[in-house]
Amino acid sequence: MINLQRRYMPSTTTLQIFEAASRHQSFTLAAAELSLSQSAISKQIKELEHIVGAGLFRRTGREVILTPAGRRLAADVTVELDNIRRIMLRAVSAGNMSSTLQIATLPTFASLWLIPRLPTFFKAHPDLEVNFTTRFKPFDLTSENFDLAIHFGQKNWPNTKMRKFLSERMIPVCSPQFSTDYGSNALIETPGAPLLHTSSRPSAWPDYLEQEGLSKHAHLSGRYFDQFSMVIAAVNASLGIGLLPDYLVKREIMDGSLIVMSGSHLETSNSYYFVTPRNQENESVEKFYSWIVDQATQTIPCF
Repeated sequence: MINLQRRYMPSTTTLQIFEAASRHQSFTLAAAELSLSQSAISKQIKELEHIVGAGLFRRTGREVILTPAGRRLAADVTVELDNIRRIMLRAVSAGNMSSTLQIATLPTFASLWLIPRLPTFFKAHPDLEVNFTTRFKPFDLTSENFDLAIHFGQKNWPNTKMRKFLSERMIPVCSPQFSTDYGSNALIETPGAPLLHTSSRPSAWPDYLEQEGLSKHAHLSGRYFDQFSMVIAAVNASLGIGLLPDYLVKREIMDGSLIVMSGSHLETSNSYYFVTPRNQENESVEKFYSWIVDQATQTIPCF
């Protein structure tokens, strides 16, 4: 059994050579990147092809093209080498400080809510560090070597521990110029006022308008954007009215660069969750959880 396992276990160096060759589609460029001879690259590829039992590249003159078997292997090898790199980065970081947290998060939430609050975390925990990587959908936390993830949606991530820390309250906002052009009561008095939609919240405006008794108004036309950051930019440019989470625009509302168009809000059925691998015990993760809950508690309505 041991010999059989060794037969199908090429060295990390061989896999790095294959990854570089597949990425460049060239043994010459792979050799230059890895400071090896082209013959050394070719030899390692042949050994890997012998293990796999299939050709991984098709030679066409000086160029090489991945075969179907090569493409499949290249995709898997790239993922695994990335995992190894993350493991080593974590080990190096741990060697330089007491702990480093690997966090998967959503880009807009991280840039507009989480990162601006991090100075308070580092002040309270100077011995901890955090690394952020963007992820949009649930994934296998263990295989990707993340300590925790910030997830928006329902409590439906299998094989994890999910703890809700922030609800979503959406409010209609516009720029001062838009309010001047259309009126501060445009939602009620101007059915044709342009709305700005977020692709990830397609039902937000319909739900809000129905809640406010305005569903018969012709409000559902408008421009669509796939991220809140883009909607915020569009609102600032006076392109229309945005329905946005209050915590993402609190600063703009407080300084007067955005105006809340109604005293009512829409509380969606989705929430933000702190997600960790099931049965994980990590003191640093729990410190980060306690901090983020405290920050969420301080995120009070801004209207």
